[in-house]
Amino acid sequence: MTYTKLLAGTIIASAIATGASAQTELSMWYHGAGNEVESEIINRIVLDFNESQDDWNVVLQSFPQGSYNDSVIAAALAGNLPDIMDVDGPVMPNWAWSGYLQPLQIDEAKIAEYLPGTKGEWDGKLYSIGLWDAAVAMVSRRSILEEHGIRIPTLEKPWTGEEFDAALVTLKESGDFDYPLDLGMAWTGEWYPYAFSPFLQSFGGDIVDRETYATADGVLNGDAAIEFGEWWQSLFERDLAPGTSQDPADRENGFAEGKYAISWNGNWAAMNILEEHGDDTLFLPAPDFGNGPKIGAASWQFGVSATSGHPEGASQFIEFALNDEYLADFSNGIGLIPPTTASAEMTENYKDGGPMAGFYELSEAQGTLRPVTPGYVVAAKVFEKALADIANGADVIDTLDAAVDEIDADIERNSGYGH
Repeated sequence: MTYTKLLAGTIIASAIATGASAQTELSMWYHGAGNEVESEIINRIVLDFNESQDDWNVVLQSFPQGSYNDSVIAAALAGNLPDIMDVDGPVMPNWAWSGYLQPLQIDEAKIAEYLPGTKGEWDGKLYSIGLWDAAVAMVSRRSILEEHGIRIPTLEKPWTGEEFDAALVTLKESGDFDYPLDLGMAWTGEWYPYAFSPFLQSFGGDIVDRETYATADGVLNGDAAIEFGEWWQSLFERDLAPGTSQDPADRENGFAEGKYAISWNGNWAAMNILEEHGDDTLFLPAPDFGNGPKIGAASWQFGVSATSGHPEGASQFIEFALNDEYLADFSNGIGLIPPTTASAEMTENYKDGGPMAGFYELSEAQGTLRPVTPGYVVAAKVFEKALADIANGADVIDTLDAAVDEIDADIERNSGYGH
């Protein structure tokens, strides 16, 4: 072999080797291990992205949701965070403040029309974006409300607090149900602030003062909050809803079995309810307790770790995932709300006239973010305990005052969390 041929062969072999290893690896963590449908979709997005370009190769690792947050915190302390990770919307400010995340490098014009709850913003910057949102509704059946002479509320004219209470009393006095209302008290953790703080906010209170984020005083223990707490406690005193000892099986199946007339439940459960009751199913807006009807907003979102050495590639993957086709696939697969009208029209359930289209409208009109502060992760746990204690008969004012003291002490310990 001549020197020229040898040199040419070496150059070709080198080029092949370089091309084969040109993609830089990006590590990605995801909370959805165990959900086959969800895993199939996210794996397909990763494969499509890897095949769409030559610069980046995303390697996915999935965790069970129950252990995911602890895994992220442990990795952050050890300096081993991945490039890309997902984060629950209300937790994001804490992770950004703690130095786990960095702002996204994506074209924000692409998300201009996204539902507000899908955008993870902190300190004036976009840190995360969701491929779906979640919403809660008063789920009932048309036949039940019509039989008992109860007005069917609409987005334009929801039940007032008085109407809602009267409806519950009417349903209880009928004797047709174990309880007129299922609040999901068997569920704990994030369900409490997500599902129940919008009631407090509709009364005019809140978990913390959102003008300053420096205190909970006056909003979690003021007149509006006390009125909310007394109403909340009365639901259980009057046997209008099962309390904290609710059987988890009843939470899952009680409405379908006719034990409850109304269920305060999420769109993730809607497909099973529709299969059971079909066109008789109603997804109704939250009641208005005086300051507008409100429901929780913000679900899981994608972000880039603060320690990633390749934030441009990680952001490029996230922007790639914002394809309407993928948004529709998640919605069709697991029932969550697509974040855009275009992707909603590509789904069976959320398109105009679809059986779950009302959830998109509810999310758009009533969706309310949980307090956007790093202190939320502590305040949420304090709020959960306070509401459980009040449901179990604790003094309303004393319990709310104690919750305020605990939240304020945490804010002071953390120097105001940067607000």
